[in-house]
Amino acid sequence: MVAIKASAVDSFLARPDPAAICILVYGPDTGLVHERSEALAKSGLDNTDDPFALVKLDGDVIASDPGRLIDEATTSALFGGSRAVWIRLGSRSIAPAVEALLKGPEPTARVVIEAGDLKKNAPLRTFCERHARAAALPCYTDGDAAIGKLVDTETARLGLTISPDARRHLIGLLGADRLGSRNEIEKLCLYCLDRGRIDLDDVAFLIADSAENLLDEAVDAAFAGNAADLDRILTGFAAAGTPISVTLGSALRHAQQLHKLRLDVENGMPASSVLERGWYGLHFRRKATVEKALENWRSQRLERAIARLSDAVLESRKAGAFGNVIAARMLASLAAEARTRK
Repeated sequence: MVAIKASAVDSFLARPDPAAICILVYGPDTGLVHERSEALAKSGLDNTDDPFALVKLDGDVIASDPGRLIDEATTSALFGGSRAVWIRLGSRSIAPAVEALLKGPEPTARVVIEAGDLKKNAPLRTFCERHARAAALPCYTDGDAAIGKLVDTETARLGLTISPDARRHLIGLLGADRLGSRNEIEKLCLYCLDRGRIDLDDVAFLIADSAENLLDEAVDAAFAGNAADLDRILTGFAAAGTPISVTLGSALRHAQQLHKLRLDVENGMPASSVLERGWYGLHFRRKATVEKALENWRSQRLERAIARLSDAVLESRKAGAFGNVIAARMLASLAAEARTRK
């Protein structure tokens, strides 16, 4: 089977190819990877309430005992019916186990592998893309069209209407992670359920503070050197189900904007005047914190921060689930550096 294109993934999910006995789901959007893996694992079950029908395994367990995969995939259901094996990829390769499975007899269970952002030449990805009995489904960060479809689906499911302005603003706030987006939409729908309608004020009140503003707060805390606030905010990310790695892009754009304005400060302009003229749309609640960062961070330090953040963005995309660790360390490093004056 050829690799499934991103544009064709939804069609595959609606009607999975029965010839694909092993399905790899991978990509940088960990929430979307998880959501699609779960859907594939459960869609082929005759009885989703049967606790023995769905087997969940850790990838590192399979790597240590490759024969375990064949055993689980070829075992008949205790009470009859279909089965599925759902594997969450760990740090070790399971390509040999998957290869042995696909060369063996027809399994009785669908095998779904939930992975991170695998490189194009990763053995597991290339093997599943090329094997006639496997499929590889990429999961990239949602664009506006996909987010809009998700908003429309969830609001229609609960019988809600949403104003055009509210819908447009909501789409602009979401998209870094499918699971996080769905959680935010569901929260908004529950908040407006009694009224039956979602307006712009609802989105601004409920979503902006928990999504966009949380990103801003994390970035501001890092560049201001507020380690305690940063730790509290990152804990909030975990509670909301939002990956910390989404902060890196915002931090990079923030550093680039600070650098641009810092050059004006070093040419003699007051930081407050530079912000008024050069940072359009900066919320008044952030002004004092950003002005402090503009005064403390010299252009040379910002150049180094931009280079490090660029590297961190790339590394986090390659690291899959470990991208959150890279992001947290990077932000903590910025906070530590912000407390020095060099």
